[in-house]
Amino acid sequence: MAVTCFHDKLSTFLSDLWSWWWAGSNQKVELSTAVLTFFTVVLLLFWITWMVKESTKGKLPGPRGLPVLGNLLSLDPELHTYFAKLAQTYGPIYKLQLGNKLGVVISSPSIAKEVLKDHDTTFANRDVPAVAGCIAYGGKDIVWTPYGPEWRMLRKVCVREMLGNASLDAVYTLRQREVRRMVGNVYSKIGSPINVGEEMFLTVLNVITSMMWGGTIKVGEGASIGAEFREVVGDITDLLGKPNLSDFFPILTRLDLQGIQGKIGEMFKRFDSIFNSIIEQRLKMEDGDREDTKDFLQLMLKLKDDSDAKTPFTMVHLKALLMVRVFNISFIGS
Repeated sequence: MAVTCFHDKLSTFLSDLWSWWWAGSNQKVELSTAVLTFFTVVLLLFWITWMVKESTKGKLPGPRGLPVLGNLLSLDPELHTYFAKLAQTYGPIYKLQLGNKLGVVISSPSIAKEVLKDHDTTFANRDVPAVAGCIAYGGKDIVWTPYGPEWRMLRKVCVREMLGNASLDAVYTLRQREVRRMVGNVYSKIGSPINVGEEMFLTVLNVITSMMWGGTIKVGEGASIGAEFREVVGDITDLLGKPNLSDFFPILTRLDLQGIQGKIGEMFKRFDSIFNSIIEQRLKMEDGDREDTKDFLQLMLKLKDDSDAKTPFTMVHLKALLMVRVFNISFIGS
């Protein structure tokens, strides 16, 4: 009986002790959980505040855009007027989000001087548009080549070799021939209406193409090549002026949703075929003929053979520079 009573008391004591310990433990757990939650929320708020400050620190002002599209839908066809209005709101330098690309607009002469002159090498590089990549041999011309040894080599070729006084004097007779031909054509139309704009465009086209390879091609072929160029110049200008989704969303480049790269690719094949044909003619000419009929193509072929091994002037560079000349013709004509 005594043993049973002792057992009951011991059981009651242990049960009370367990209940007291468990209640205390629950309170401790609840307190610990509350403290941990509080500090977690505080740290999270501090982290969010810091991230917001870091994300906005040093960023340019600019109009808010839509998700994914950015400011594409708000662009005005008259960009100069649109940019001037935004400058009144956001200041002389602001940003526009154009799809995946960030555009920076500068409307202050002093800031433009800093970017284009004082720090020109820093801002010299630019993204190659999808169209330029198709028609400019992957951006191997002087316009799209990144700043560096290759770009400096191309600049030297253009400034010193192609546009130097000696080179221009060498093709003087070719320029003179085309100008005289234009004067004779206008003189033959006395008394008839003349489209001055078209006449000037054709003259510039003939002068530039003559300077490029006028001493290489045969006399009868110059007109046909010029006519083929004229046929595609208008189409090139139109395509270059069209907004291309592939430029704003590079991930869509392979899809070519607007078909612009495909059309430009066809024109590129035509130009490349012409260039290859003319270059082959020049390479087959005798050395004596080469000296008598100088043009830019001859100068560039000589540069290709004598180029530096570290930064060679290749056939791709040569044809890319010829293509730049064709683009110059299209812009002059437009």
